Amino acid sequence: MTEIRPHDLFEAARGAMGKAHAPYSRFPVGAAILDGDGQVHTGANIEVISFPEGWCAETTAIGHMIMSGGKRIAEVAVIAEKLDLCSPCGGCRQRLAEFADAGTLIHLCDAGGVRKSVRMDELLPLAFQTETIG
Repeated sequence: MTEIRPHDLFEAARGAMGKAHAPYSRFPVGAAILDGDGQVHTGANIEVISFPEGWCAETTAIGHMIMSGGKRIAEVAVIAEKLDLCSPCGGCRQRLAEFADAGTLIHLCDAGGVRKSVRMDELLPLAFQTETIG
């Protein structure tokens, strides 16, 4: 199995960003998730005219992971065309926390690559948890 590096996740997220459907905000975002089995799942934000009924890139990538049989997030990369170091929104932070561990790395990217990596517990220090999560 080929080792996936943070730069590989950046490339996958950037490719996904190119597929974003963001005609209203004009703010394309891409995300790539490396799951616990070494598979990469990508997603882009998809808007509809009825805000806030669209969904974020991270949400799309999580859906692809689950539908492909993935269970846990090992690493994530996020990129936005118009914002350096785009961090996941609050809702996506909680969604990512649902499938990640406290130490899961979230790579924040710009057009040149990974610029900053933070752990899940740094991104969402007080994530909602139950005894079945985390």
